[in-house]
Amino acid sequence: MTPPIKERKADHIEICLNERTAPGYCYWDDIRFIHNALPEVNADDIDMTADVMGCKLEFPLMVTAITGGFSGAKKINGNIAKACSELGIGMGVGSERAGVNGVNPESYAVIRDYDIPLVVGNVGAPQLIKQKSKDQFTMEDIGKAKDLIDADFVAIHLNFLQEAVQPEGDMNGVGCYDAIRDIARQYPVIVKETGAGISADVAQRLKGIGIQGIDIAGMGGTSFSAVELYRAMKANDEIRSGMGETFFDWGIPSPVSLIESRCGLPLISSGGILDGIHVAASIAMGACCAGVAHSVLKEATESAEAVKQKLILIREELRAAMMLTGSANIKQLSKAKYVILGETRDWLEGLQWTQKNI
Repeated sequence: MTPPIKERKADHIEICLNERTAPGYCYWDDIRFIHNALPEVNADDIDMTADVMGCKLEFPLMVTAITGGFSGAKKINGNIAKACSELGIGMGVGSERAGVNGVNPESYAVIRDYDIPLVVGNVGAPQLIKQKSKDQFTMEDIGKAKDLIDADFVAIHLNFLQEAVQPEGDMNGVGCYDAIRDIARQYPVIVKETGAGISADVAQRLKGIGIQGIDIAGMGGTSFSAVELYRAMKANDEIRSGMGETFFDWGIPSPVSLIESRCGLPLISSGGILDGIHVAASIAMGACCAGVAHSVLKEATESAEAVKQKLILIREELRAAMMLTGSANIKQLSKAKYVILGETRDWLEGLQWTQKNI
């Protein structure tokens, strides 16, 4: 029997708080800046404001999709919303299917109480097409999702890795591209992955269908294969737990995906972002902003002040990275010099070899 949406969402939060859900390797640490020993920059004068798809952020960061759709999510989203509002950065919510269907809509709508400069809704691509025994989202439902949180954009999330290892997963992917194109004609849309990354081919396919941006959400942060592994273990489902373990680290590492996705659209860099240096690396590598989720989850279950303090730490780390690269503003940071080491370099070299030999 398929568990209720609200039960599944509560499971996801509990697992992410208490289990290891990310690969053991931090790909963002492979990006190393060239230190500027004589920066000629006053840290107090550094301008960290960023234009992100027409929205002005006080620094280039947003808290991306985490949750919604169960009673405990209202506190989490409320705490994040208050912190993001006070700091002037963006925020997204988890999949809104539950809220649109009348399940704890207040757990999403709570963010409307706060003045957040960039608000991103969330709808799953698999729900845009016909699945077994499930109703598909209509164009009207997309409008409801946008209105529920007064979103500036609706993110269409691509989570086929999760669906593939989830017992109740939606495994039909035929027609998603056309559905996204149709929605983008009526609503401001971005496309986001959910932890497995966007390839160059997919970015190029998406570029011409009217979407406003891409959240690459690469491998290195929370793996929803891992999340489903723990759910399957709890249910004594040996097949699904085995699949969850097999696909634990499936995907394109976030820095690799960011480079691959540079197609002329605004890019949000998420997937394993842990600190301000990772945010700085994202900007230097072509993103308009970075996104965090798991990094603030524990704090979001505590208080808005705890979330705010964690985000301030990331902001001040970003400021220091800008100082140490001689970057007085975000435009200059986007041109900062860096080197790529480790497994991330191996990935990029492997991709170059593949392109030459296919």
